[in-house]
Amino acid sequence: MEEFTTYTLQNGIRGIHRQVKGAAVAHCALVVGAGTRDEAKDEFGLAHLTEHALFKGTEKRKAWQVNCRLENLGGELNAFTTKEDTTVHTTVLKGDFGKAVELVSDIVFRSTFPDRELEREKEVIIDEINTYKDAPAELIYDTFEDLLFEGSELGHNILGRKASLMRYTGDSVRRFVDRTYTTDQMVFSSIGSFSARTAENYARRYLGDFSPTSRHYERIRTAPLAAPFERTITRHTHQTHCILGGRAYELQEEKRLPLSLLINRLGGPCANSILNVEVREKHGLTYNIEANYTPYSDAGVMAIYFSSDHNHTDDCLELIHRQLDHLRKTPFTARQLAMAKRQFIAQMAISCENKENYILGAGKAILSHGEMDTMEEAYRKIQALTARDLQEVAEEVFCNLSKLTFK
Repeated sequence: MEEFTTYTLQNGIRGIHRQVKGAAVAHCALVVGAGTRDEAKDEFGLAHLTEHALFKGTEKRKAWQVNCRLENLGGELNAFTTKEDTTVHTTVLKGDFGKAVELVSDIVFRSTFPDRELEREKEVIIDEINTYKDAPAELIYDTFEDLLFEGSELGHNILGRKASLMRYTGDSVRRFVDRTYTTDQMVFSSIGSFSARTAENYARRYLGDFSPTSRHYERIRTAPLAAPFERTITRHTHQTHCILGGRAYELQEEKRLPLSLLINRLGGPCANSILNVEVREKHGLTYNIEANYTPYSDAGVMAIYFSSDHNHTDDCLELIHRQLDHLRKTPFTARQLAMAKRQFIAQMAISCENKENYILGAGKAILSHGEMDTMEEAYRKIQALTARDLQEVAEEVFCNLSKLTFK
C-alpha cells in the first residue's frame, strides 16, 4: 500500500490522504496559502483576525452552531495562522468524517463575517495580545524576526496591534479573503482508516463545487540580508531572555535538510542535545535552552534561545559560541554522525505517529513544494548526509549572528 495518495479537484484544490489501519479517529485540514505576509501595510493582524472570524457564522449557521457542530459529537474544530498560511483542522470519529469536511467547507467558503460578532472577537484577540506580551519567552521570537526581516513582509508579528484591529470591519475581512483565499492556494489533507477514494469523494462533494479562483498578485520576496545587530530591550523580567541567530535557508534549498539535522543535534528536544548538556547539565546556568530553524518560502531563521539569571547571561553566551565554533571547525566523527541521524529519523517517525501532526505537515508540504517525500525517501536522504555536509552549513549559518536580549 502506498504511504499516501494525492489528487486535484476540478477547481484547483489539491488533496492528500493517508490510509491507516484500525484507526477509530480521523483528521482533516484545509491549508490556505494566506498568512501575515499577504497583508498590505494597512492590514497588519488581518490574517489572524480572519482566522477567528471564520468561526463567527456562515450563510446557514450561527456562531454557536459552528462551534457545536463537531463538539456535540465529541470531535474538535480548530485553526491557526502563520506568516505564510492559515489552517482549519478537525479531529472526529471515523464515521463523522463527512460532517467534518462539510463544516470546514462551510466556514472557509460561506462565512459571513458579521460586524457584531467581529467586534466581540476583537476583544478576545486583544486579550490574546496582552497574554502574549506577558510571555517574554514567546514574545522574543517575534521581536527577533521583526528585526531580522525589518522592511519586509515577514517583519511584523501575526497578532497585529490593538489600534489596527479596532479599525477592521466585516468588509475588511471579506476583501482580504477575496484576494487571498483562492482555490489554487488550498490543500485538503486527511488521514483515517478509509480509502483515498472515500476521502476524495468527500472532498469533491463539499469542496469541489466552488468556482476555481487564482491569486492575482505576487508575494514580494523578503528583504535583502541586513548587517548583524545587537539589541537589548528593558522589560524588567526576573530573568534575562536571549536569542542568538540569523537568516538561514529557504524551503526549497537542499541544505535545509542538513541544517535541520544539525539544529536538532545542537538544541533539539532531546535532553542529550549539545547545548542542553553543555549549558544546563554541566554548568547549571539555565533551565531552558533550545535551537530552532524556521524555513519560509524565500528565507529562513536559525535561532538559539535561552533564559538565565541576569548574572549568567555572558557565561551562557560564551559556552554557546564555543560550541558553534567547534561545529564550524570540526566535523562530526562517524559515531557522532550515525547517532545524530538515528536520533533525527526516530524523532521523525515518532512525530508521524501523531496523525494530526502528519496531516498538518502533509498539507504544508503540498502547498509549499507541490509534493511530499515518503518516509522511506526522507530516511534515505538523511542517511546520505555526510559530516562535511553538516560542517558546511555550520560554516555558513553559524557566523555573523545577531543577538536580542530582554532583561
